[in-house]
Amino acid sequence: MPTVITVENLGKKYTLKHQQREQYTALRDVITNAVASIGKKLLYPFRSFNPQPSTLNLSLEDFWALRDVSFEVKQGDRIGIIGRNGAGKSTLLKILSRITEPTTGSVRIKGRVASLLEVGTGFHPELTGRENIFLNGAILGMQREEIRRKFDEIVDFAEIEKFLDTPVKRYSSGMYVRLAFAVAAHLEPEILIVDEVLAVGDVQFQKKCLGKMGEVGREGRTVLFVSHNMAAVSKLCHRAIILSSGRLSYFGKTEDAISQYIQCDQTGCSGKMDLRATQRDHDNRENLITSISILKSDRSESLEFLAGEDIIIRIEYEVDQEISAYCQINFLNYLGDRVMVVLSTHNASVLRISGKGCIECLLKDLRLLSGEYAISLEFGKLFPQKAWIDYIPEAIRVKVNIGNYLGGAEWINSAGHGAVAQKSEWVVRSVEGGW
Repeated sequence: MPTVITVENLGKKYTLKHQQREQYTALRDVITNAVASIGKKLLYPFRSFNPQPSTLNLSLEDFWALRDVSFEVKQGDRIGIIGRNGAGKSTLLKILSRITEPTTGSVRIKGRVASLLEVGTGFHPELTGRENIFLNGAILGMQREEIRRKFDEIVDFAEIEKFLDTPVKRYSSGMYVRLAFAVAAHLEPEILIVDEVLAVGDVQFQKKCLGKMGEVGREGRTVLFVSHNMAAVSKLCHRAIILSSGRLSYFGKTEDAISQYIQCDQTGCSGKMDLRATQRDHDNRENLITSISILKSDRSESLEFLAGEDIIIRIEYEVDQEISAYCQINFLNYLGDRVMVVLSTHNASVLRISGKGCIECLLKDLRLLSGEYAISLEFGKLFPQKAWIDYIPEAIRVKVNIGNYLGGAEWINSAGHGAVAQKSEWVVRSVEGGW
């Protein structure tokens, strides 16, 4: 496929102004100066006085929103752009959309670009929905007849037929987005650029938009999609860019990009996490869990395991009185979905605990497929009635690597295989002579 976007050594610098007060000025000084000024004017009405010099001083700082960013996009690529707030995602899209100029480097684009960067981009608030459809088409370089051909599709997709002849300044943010996306997606741009703006719409409309963007990609057109929704990026895009502090840190397969993006920085952690100061998901309960450790079968601490390996999860606690407790360990994937639950009461175990101590849970033949998982912990009492006491939404992260614990010829990978692999036995029986 031919290259449609080439970005070379791209950089964007902004100059930030900071107000710095040279010295502290008390209220009495302000009043004194004001009274003195009035007095001078009364005594000398025809004499001019220079105002007091300002105590504010402006300092300037250079801020690079993007620096040394280079990549190429082929025709028909569906590229996700991910990164934390302030990473430079929106700045990159504004440069690609020709809204702002780069400070350094160059961008070469081949094809017609339609952008949806924020609510109402490219709309004139005084014009009606109908008039804005034709205006946007003209901006994209389309003939009036081309726009007429697509007009009914746009209105049907946006679901705003009743308000078509109302000025868009009276539209809600949801109506604005529906019409803006419908125009951008249906007027046949070679390159469609969409920012996080879809988050404004309702869930059904978001699904509709994702389906349309997938359709655009399958037609051989190019899609650049910025989102914090990893599920949406995973479904729509086959490649992804990670921006970090204005620099491109990764460009490759979406699955690998998402895994790298969500990877928890646990530098210096050998498999144990102190949880005493960890933020809880509750206000009025007790912080009884003090730490969590992940151990291999030889009791060495680790954060990486093979699928099918035995692991031990050790949870340290501190309680004021003896209680009959339960413990629940949840494994969550990168989307935050719970993929496996281990609960002490599943084995009819009552954990009688008091003072300081630890609970150990042995997981035989870890059945999770390869990937990164967050572990959340729930700790509670069973009597006089079951009630949780302490809950930590993300206590620690572990990485599971590809393993072959099922004993077959094929090693188990998570790609397209869900989250868990179950051991099974297969038998072929002939129907000749009956069962």
